[in-house]
Amino acid sequence: MTRRDLAPAALRLNANDDVLIATRDIKPGTAFPDHAIASSEAIPAGHKMAARAISTGAPVRRYNQIIGFATRDIAPGQHIHLHNLAMHDFERDYAFCADARPAAAPPAAKTFQGIVRADGRVATRNYIGIISSVNCSATVCRQIAEAFRGDALAAFPNVDGIVPITHKTGCGMASSGEGMDLLRRVTAGYIRHPNFAAVLFIGLGCESNQITSLLGAEGLAESDRLRTMTIQDIGGTRKTIEHGIELIKEILPTANQASRQAVPLSHLTVGLQCGGSDGYSGITANPALGAAMDLLVEHGGTAILSETPEIYGAEHLLTRRAVSREVGEKLVDRIHWWEEYTERLGGEMNNNPSPGNKAGGLTTILEKSLGAVAKAGTSNLSDVVEYAQPVQAHGLVFMDTPGYDPVSATGQVAGGANVICFTTGRGSVYGCKPSPSLKLATNSLMYRHMSEDMDINCGEILDGAATVQQKGEQIFQRIIEIASGQRTKSEEHGFGEDEFAPWILGPTM
Repeated sequence: MTRRDLAPAALRLNANDDVLIATRDIKPGTAFPDHAIASSEAIPAGHKMAARAISTGAPVRRYNQIIGFATRDIAPGQHIHLHNLAMHDFERDYAFCADARPAAAPPAAKTFQGIVRADGRVATRNYIGIISSVNCSATVCRQIAEAFRGDALAAFPNVDGIVPITHKTGCGMASSGEGMDLLRRVTAGYIRHPNFAAVLFIGLGCESNQITSLLGAEGLAESDRLRTMTIQDIGGTRKTIEHGIELIKEILPTANQASRQAVPLSHLTVGLQCGGSDGYSGITANPALGAAMDLLVEHGGTAILSETPEIYGAEHLLTRRAVSREVGEKLVDRIHWWEEYTERLGGEMNNNPSPGNKAGGLTTILEKSLGAVAKAGTSNLSDVVEYAQPVQAHGLVFMDTPGYDPVSATGQVAGGANVICFTTGRGSVYGCKPSPSLKLATNSLMYRHMSEDMDINCGEILDGAATVQQKGEQIFQRIIEIASGQRTKSEEHGFGEDEFAPWILGPTM
């Protein structure tokens, strides 16, 4: 008999909750004496079962928070999901700053082995980037990088690789305005990222996203660290590839001089992601990651929570922890922007839960959001920034991004994240360059099934083998190891070159 077999078949997360969460498949007629009910039908693992009678129109609570409203009478022991639970808007008390805590004395200093750049910023990886300004130069960027596969970098052991960063836009769009500003901000964030020792920036020459305009708008200039060229100026594909290869060869000896040294954890900025979430995400991996982020913030580091559509309905839990009313209101403003944005495009905020999320037991965006916010731990909310803006505050920062993981993580990396932590219940295989991505499984079944892709099994919390705090400490230590140069599972698989996905706003013309 395993620990999982000995664990309760269903959990009530708060005494005020209207639901129990099945920890494994529950058969009809299964008795739960502690809750004085029995299941009246089959309840899939990760799904909800009514803990008491719920009337039509009544709110339904999980985590002692509203996750939706009953669309019909629900009897104790019945399955609660899409067929009898729906989302409706309701008043939320933002209570700005009510739960913000005074700063505590920092604990004993901890360090990681980082790479200190000339400007004092600290890297967790040492790549050379080849970035396209437009899709038209993407193939050239890739072919230059291909020249350095295999043993081509054997003489440069301190260089982690040559990374092509390409995308599908850069033209067929207005040369100015919000869409172009955002693309330039993302690109500039990658150019500046400390995990790139140097960057080769390549355009076609006639695109909307002109290299000279981007450099001027973002305050960048060519240097030993930033080289630029266009295919049209150089004289075509072959000549550009050859010239690019020669430039990389010139850069490599200097990049190889990088070495690691002990630096404070205040130089760590961790982007928080969840993808392929399930009914256990808010019970295991997300709160464990939150516990790890509390430790990071205590040591002066920074955590970036994002995915605005996936904190919708739970934003009041963050505004209560805002360090000022201004910070809290910035978050509410972004929520209102998303409400208007989705309405304008004929959508709704509750469109967010994916088919996989629903199959895993999540019914509404409110339920998903309450679990997602747990990634942020309990620290004060120190700032709110827009997509891909540089993150300058320490502590917990919220960045406005879509919920789609590659787009969201791209914004976080552009903002300065040098590590990504990614929780998943269904089994996302996302990876990202230039910042390593650490995968946290919400349940043991998926962890065992996809062990080659998962870094840490948070399902042990559900199995009774670890507490949330113990698993948080494990994640915290693993972040330090990864930041110091150890490789993640996604890095071993080579993920990260195709995951650059800027948020595209505005029409494609």
